[in-house]
Amino acid sequence: MTAPTPNALERHPVKPVTRPVMRLRERVYLVELWKGLAITYRHFFVNLWRHTRRALGLGGLPGAVTIQFPEDPAVVAKRARTRHRLLKRDDGTPRCVACMMCETVCPAECIHIRAEESPVTVVEKRAKSFEIDLGLCVFCGYCVEACPVDAIRMDTGEVALSTGSREELLWTLPELLGDAPKKPHPVWPGGESEKRPEPREQKENTHG
Repeated sequence: MTAPTPNALERHPVKPVTRPVMRLRERVYLVELWKGLAITYRHFFVNLWRHTRRALGLGGLPGAVTIQFPEDPAVVAKRARTRHRLLKRDDGTPRCVACMMCETVCPAECIHIRAEESPVTVVEKRAKSFEIDLGLCVFCGYCVEACPVDAIRMDTGEVALSTGSREELLWTLPELLGDAPKKPHPVWPGGESEKRPEPREQKENTHG
């Protein structure tokens, strides 16, 4: 007769954590407040002194580690997942074969592809339109891992992606390939501009 298998609680016992008892000094909170302010003021005056010395040409240690963006752009690691780009073959055509793997695996559903028949016999399909909505993207990198032909990467090093409108966060095929500069364009997610809803004022004027 075999011994009973221990359950998960017995295999991984739970360690109780007791809340530390707060003394009068912590309960009053004034001492802890002044401790936090002392750290803040110490960093402020030390950085102010160092910045002043360097501004006067006296050298010394630099001040705060704050990056002076955008004059001093951030340096990201090589493995950092930044803005997407699409790669080309040696003949200049996009590598994408419209297999829909990246669109299927994307958890944010921010990739929209429309396929068409490829004129080249080597490739059955190609992407007629390829759009990524960076306003929805979570930068997980699943699209890069799922692509079977290494057509998409996230190694541009661009992290400043703020825009003035949501439409500007939509990147199309020529922009991802680098064939066209990024500029504002009123394309509705999905690639079909005719599905873009009309403004409320325009509807009222039309039906009124």
